Amino acid sequence: MAAFAQSAPCWVDVQLPDLEAGKRFYGELFGWTFRPGDGPRADALSGGALVAALAAKQDGRMPTTWGVYFATADIIDSVARVREAGGQVITEPVRAGRLGALAQAADPGGAVFGLWQAGERAGFQKQNEPGSFCWTEVYTRQKERVDSFYEEVFGFRSVDPDEAGSGAPGTDESGVDFRIWSPAGTEPGPDTAVGGRSVITDAFPAMMPSYFLIYFAVADCDEAAETVVRLGGRVSAPPFDIPYGRMAVLQDDQGAVFAVLQPPVS
Repeated sequence: MAAFAQSAPCWVDVQLPDLEAGKRFYGELFGWTFRPGDGPRADALSGGALVAALAAKQDGRMPTTWGVYFATADIIDSVARVREAGGQVITEPVRAGRLGALAQAADPGGAVFGLWQAGERAGFQKQNEPGSFCWTEVYTRQKERVDSFYEEVFGFRSVDPDEAGSGAPGTDESGVDFRIWSPAGTEPGPDTAVGGRSVITDAFPAMMPSYFLIYFAVADCDEAAETVVRLGGRVSAPPFDIPYGRMAVLQDDQGAVFAVLQPPVS
């Protein structure tokens, strides 16, 4: 399996109260099939390719949420960078058998993310295709601290979409405060972007925490939203058009939030 570029999103998983219910939901929504993972987990496959994992929550106090992992060649160094940049290490590096090593951290605004140092598993075997990961962005109220944090920890080169001359997933034409991240060594802009930062505005509840929103590619955004409702989930933001296609923000039937993105017709 090809290695992921340093700091690129390489894996996503979701923590759920009911693993079997999660398999039924995402199996029907994305056409995923599943195989047993390590412990109370299931690997999700799309067309036989690894795309995500579902895990049963071991502690009911844990949030029901999707999480993203960023690739690192040296997880010890990345954890040190998190601390130096003002973040918090939630889980120290730990081996995941022969698959690799992982750690969990939070940025200065409180958004949680994972770090992954590949062993036998590099990460996704498919992305940017229907039923697989295609984008992620952090929502925060502390944009200045968070912008510098990700640039320092991951070496991201950040740019505002309008500076790059184009939009990006998550932007709209109403002036949403948004930045896109490109890996070190690339020309920053939509063509190289791997993620981004958005701002939690006063339109959201005051108690809403910072978080990463995970996007999955779909062939039909409106159909995906309708399917979520039919399966017992909710539509948080109905389908709408953005420069990079048509998106919606959804919740599964256990409360985990995610987004779907239908690319524009070529």
